[in-house]
Amino acid sequence: MPDSAWSLHPQLEKDTIDIGDLPLSRVLVIRDANYPWLLLVPRRPEAVEIIDLDEVEQAQLMTEVSRAARALKEVTKCDKLNIAALGNVVPQLHVHVIARRTSDAAWPRPVWGVAPALPHDAGEVQNFISALRRKIWLG
Repeated sequence: MPDSAWSLHPQLEKDTIDIGDLPLSRVLVIRDANYPWLLLVPRRPEAVEIIDLDEVEQAQLMTEVSRAARALKEVTKCDKLNIAALGNVVPQLHVHVIARRTSDAAWPRPVWGVAPALPHDAGEVQNFISALRRKIWLG
């Protein structure tokens, strides 16, 4: 199915900064400076679960998640990566890739609901995005 039939869920659009597209997924940064946090959203209409992708697309998604996770780990020098596809609030298939530090506000618990979202410093987030784009090969 063509990408033209796909659109980003309004809640994800509100909560993220678009940093580019990989062959399958749109790569986004969550608007929360508490945690270095990426989302990968496969550009497939009606995809809610990973099993809604065919096997080739599932493999492509895992390749893209791995690429993004390696880049995030290298850029942030984090202690741990959290990778999850939950979709309990936003049904559109999306994969969270979160860089965690033992010193972050939520450690060792999940990040959801622990601290209010902290706005990014404009310069810092642009530097972060530029570094990620280079490492993920987005430009």
